[in-house]
Amino acid sequence: MSEPQPGSRSPRESGRSSPPDRRSLFERVLEFISPGPDSTAELIESLAEAEQRELIDPESRAMLEGVIRMAGLTAGDAMVAAPRMDLLDIASPYDELLANVIDCAHSRFPVYDGERENIIGILLAKDLLKLQRAPELNLRTLLRPAVFVPESKGLNELLRDFRSNRNHLALVVDEFGRVAGLITIEDVLEEIVGEIEDEFDEKDTEAGIYTLADGSQRVAGDADIAAVAETFAVSLPVDAFETIGGLVAHQHGQVPRRGESVDVAGLRFTVMLTRGGAVRWFKVTRVPADERDENR
Repeated sequence: MSEPQPGSRSPRESGRSSPPDRRSLFERVLEFISPGPDSTAELIESLAEAEQRELIDPESRAMLEGVIRMAGLTAGDAMVAAPRMDLLDIASPYDELLANVIDCAHSRFPVYDGERENIIGILLAKDLLKLQRAPELNLRTLLRPAVFVPESKGLNELLRDFRSNRNHLALVVDEFGRVAGLITIEDVLEEIVGEIEDEFDEKDTEAGIYTLADGSQRVAGDADIAAVAETFAVSLPVDAFETIGGLVAHQHGQVPRRGESVDVAGLRFTVMLTRGGAVRWFKVTRVPADERDENR
């Protein structure tokens, strides 16, 4: 009979108490779905079952699903298409540049020279303030290098590049080398965690209607139609649809894309952000009187 080795524990000793489960959430989920699903759809179904069994919470499930779905997406899937990109013209005067920056409310802007296709760099909105204090500065000296990526680049790989290069925006080019759109690190992260609200997204406005710096309104796609009608003092079919986004999509014939505008009851709804096949935010202005007269 062999003697126990020095330092080894007897079965009685080892059975006194079980060590705490130090496995990560991801490791426990992997064990739950073992031996493993045969497809992404089955994997997502397994995550749903894990949530039902309270192995993971709903927020964790949603994030894990986002990671799984992102693995199959490319820059072309999440980019803002070129026609809807907000660009700055290097030849524009300072006041015009500042007005565009305030109106669009982005932190970074591609800058072009001559034609929109000729992107010469990226301007940070905060750098524009330097021109106010030192007008003699040349705007070109404030531009950061533009990063270009192919449409086929995977989002997971692009996220690694964003993190390692400390870059937040990339221009997407098609197979012919033309600019097809742009994508930001926020666009990539939102595929995982959903929409990222910033410090200007007030939480206390239940109606989902906010006033922008230029006097226009930002309206949530799921805002109540009656609230929108009351705010703008217009007549809208409050009983026909549940949300203003549904009404606008019906009027347009389909869900409008980012940058597209739809006129309803004298109001112009311009899509600021879409997410998950629905409009998240509209910019709403009144249709100019001369255009209303032409459409009569």
